[in-house]
Amino acid sequence: MTRSIAVSIGEDTSQIAKISAQTLRWSGILLIASVWLSAALFGLYILAFYASSLYRGEMMDWNRMLPNLYRENAVVATTGIGAHFLAGGVILLLGSIQLVDWIRIKYPSVHRGIGKLYLVSSLVASIGGLVFIAIRGTVGGLTMDIGFSIYGILMFLATVLTYRYAVKGQFDRHSAWALRLYALAIGSWLYRMDYGFWTLLTGGLGRAGNFSGPFDLIMDFFFYVPNLLIAEVFIRVKNFKASSFLKLTASLMVLVATGFVLLGTYFMTRFSWGPAIIGWFQMDF
Repeated sequence: MTRSIAVSIGEDTSQIAKISAQTLRWSGILLIASVWLSAALFGLYILAFYASSLYRGEMMDWNRMLPNLYRENAVVATTGIGAHFLAGGVILLLGSIQLVDWIRIKYPSVHRGIGKLYLVSSLVASIGGLVFIAIRGTVGGLTMDIGFSIYGILMFLATVLTYRYAVKGQFDRHSAWALRLYALAIGSWLYRMDYGFWTLLTGGLGRAGNFSGPFDLIMDFFFYVPNLLIAEVFIRVKNFKASSFLKLTASLMVLVATGFVLLGTYFMTRFSWGPAIIGWFQMDF
C-alpha cells in the first residue's frame, strides 16, 4: 500500500515537472515570437520613415522624430545617422531569425548567409551612430552622449566577437556573444516601447522636451543594460535545474511580458508604425 502511494506521488511529481517544463518552453517561444513580430514591424517602420524621406528628398522630416537630427550641410553626420537607422532596420528584421534552432540546424547555409548580413548591418549601425555622436552629439546632452556611446561600443564589440568565435569554430562562445548582440540589437525597439508605456501609464512624468528629464536620464542606459543582464542569466543557467514551482512562476512572468509586448505593439502599429509602413508601400517609385 505504502509503495503504491509512493509510486503514485512520484508519477504525479514527474507529470507536474513535465507540464512545468513544457509551459516554460512554450511561453518562451510565444514571447520570442511576439518580440520578433514587434521588432520586425519597428524595423520596417524605420526603413519606411527614414528611407522614404531620403527618397523624396524631404530629410527635414527626420527632425519630427528627434529634434535637430538632420542638418543640410552636415554631410558626414547625416550619412552616419542615416546608415545607423537603415542598418538598424535590417537588424531588427533579421535578428530573431538567427535564434531559431531548427533553421540553424536544418539550414546552416541560410543561418550563415543571414548571419553575415546581420553582422555587417550591426557594424554599420554601431559605427554610424558613433560617428554622429562624435560630430554632432545627441539631443539629450552629455549623459545621453555617454549612454548611447557605450551602447554603440558594446554593439561593435559584440559584433566582432560573434564573428570571431564563429570563424574559430568555438560555437558555444559564438552563441553566447550572438545572444548578447541580439540583446543590444533590440535596444532601439525597447527604447520606443519603454517610452510608449511610460507615457501611457504616467502621462510622460519625468520627461523633458530636450530629453534631459529624470526619466530621460534613466532611459539613456535602461534600454540596453537590463537586456544584457537578462542575456547573461540565460547564458549562465543553461544547466540549472529549477523546481516546477519556479518554472511555472517564470512562465507566468513570461506570459505577462508577452501581453505587454503585444499590447504595446498594437498601439504603436495602429498610431505610428502602421501608417508609415503602409504609406511606404503605396509610394510611387
